[in-house]
Amino acid sequence: MSFLTASWKNLCFANYAIDPAILEPYLPPHTELDFFEGKCYVSLVGFLFDEVKLKGIPIPFHRSFEEINLRFYVRYKDGNNWKRGTVFISEIVNKPAIAWVANTLYNEKYSVYKMHYKHDLTKDENFFSYGIHLEDHWNLIQVATAPEPKTYDPNGITAFITEHFWGYSKKSDTQSWEYEVKHPLWKSYDILDYEIVFDFGKFYGEAFDELSTREPDSIQCMDGSAISIEGKKLLKG
Repeated sequence: MSFLTASWKNLCFANYAIDPAILEPYLPPHTELDFFEGKCYVSLVGFLFDEVKLKGIPIPFHRSFEEINLRFYVRYKDGNNWKRGTVFISEIVNKPAIAWVANTLYNEKYSVYKMHYKHDLTKDENFFSYGIHLEDHWNLIQVATAPEPKTYDPNGITAFITEHFWGYSKKSDTQSWEYEVKHPLWKSYDILDYEIVFDFGKFYGEAFDELSTREPDSIQCMDGSAISIEGKKLLKG
């Protein structure tokens, strides 16, 4: 049985090319940075976590919630095969129990803040808004899209960002946790407009502060699907 099942819906990504040296301290052992067309990326991601079950059991009052995370992209060579995965700098939710489970069992870096999620749909567009409240201000990722999703270029940046089906986290200086995230290929909404108002330095540290005043290199929004997170495996070498 899968460790966790859920639906991930309305995933909005703001992707930034970044100096690889900034991410080196966060690399789990035995993984290496993954590049797209010679560039290393971090993504600010807002999405809806819905229909959550742990080991098939619903958690009261924790079945639906928004999440905002900052993640980057790695690969791990398993025998002759490369596995492409993600590493999280930080994940933010408004549910303490979810944060405790992820931090304790999967060595993730969840924290808990007041948050908001809004979705408006008209015949002309979707509007998605994700926010974190800090120091009397809302930090926001907001995206307006075409109303219907469609398939995306299998060789483009959207495919690179979304088609990483493994997760990695550091256990020690010599060991990492690996887990598989299963889901079908998603569809992508055409982007009409966006707004990013986010203090990266306050949430993620001084090394990421320059992202606060930069335009993202790309924006994407995916429809999402049912997902499962499988049990973790220890990588020793």
